[in-house]
Amino acid sequence: MEENPSGGNKRLQQTQAQVDEVVDIMRNNVDKVLERDQKLTELDDRADQLQAGASQFEASAGRLKRKYWWKNMKMMLIIGVIVTIIIIIIIVWSVT
Repeated sequence: MEENPSGGNKRLQQTQAQVDEVVDIMRNNVDKVLERDQKLTELDDRADQLQAGASQFEASAGRLKRKYWWKNMKMMLIIGVIVTIIIIIIIVWSVT
């Protein structure tokens, strides 16, 4: 039983076509992986920038909180002094 030479050649061509198709698919997959890696790198850089911004915001918020806490304490102290002076004046005035 002799095999037809053109049939073997046809099989070889089909196999080569399949190999070419697989190679194209693999190239496409490699391109997608490289693109994905680039996007992940960009995303990582943006995440680092956001983290730095968040740290800076946290520090600024802490300073602002302390500033207004001291401002509030000064106001309470002033009110306390005024109330104390008024009480002293009332006591002195009522005694005399």
